[in-house]
Amino acid sequence: MALIAVYSVKGGVGKTTLAVDMAWRSAAVSHHSTLLWDLDPQGGAGWLLGLPNNPGKRAASVFHREGKPRELVTATRYRGLSLLQSDESLRSLSLTFARIGKRKRLARIAALLAAEYPRIIIDCPPVLNEISDQVFAAADLLIVPLSPSPLSARALPMIREEILKNHPRHPPILPVLLMYDARRKLHREAHAGFAAGWPVIPMNSMIEQTASRRAPLGTFAAASEASQRLQRLWDGVEAKLALRALSSPLP
Repeated sequence: MALIAVYSVKGGVGKTTLAVDMAWRSAAVSHHSTLLWDLDPQGGAGWLLGLPNNPGKRAASVFHREGKPRELVTATRYRGLSLLQSDESLRSLSLTFARIGKRKRLARIAALLAAEYPRIIIDCPPVLNEISDQVFAAADLLIVPLSPSPLSARALPMIREEILKNHPRHPPILPVLLMYDARRKLHREAHAGFAAGWPVIPMNSMIEQTASRRAPLGTFAAASEASQRLQRLWDGVEAKLALRALSSPLP
């Protein structure tokens, strides 16, 4: 099993779109039985996959002692891809974690689900609190989407510092430059500066259509440059997981 977390401290950088795309490629391209676990109370992952809003308030219940996560998993229209959907109950999840005092509760639940889902991808909320701490403890790889701005140059060191406080042996971090526009000087400077060597996903109208079509990019524009860039990113993720498995076998 490998748990991949898509995490950002700032909203509006394409985090959920990236999480959905990675989960779809895991299922459709790599043929892993994949669970996309939406921990963001906004519930964008279900929306992008064409599912109705979750009317219940049970998403946080999986973390309770009597929680039954398998009962809350929903099949999507894409073969091999399932969703553990978000709802409003997750707005108080950080308080739930603080109350139960179990720093590895999320990791234990993921381990229970691993028998059915060798790939679990988490769409994380943009927070630095008990939730992110649980994610950092559980993840095998942390994908961090960042926009080409000066604020992003500060964000990644802040994330690394926060992780190292409690997780000296933290998961590998893969920063990704999203919404890149080569016509903009500031973007070019970011690409050549603090983001040099990062995977780059361009600003592209096709990616914007994932929201209007409520479908992953590869399902309607597989030959587009943006989809090919996303596929190279997924290939890189798989390669990193393979190397990690060789050095420290995944359960």
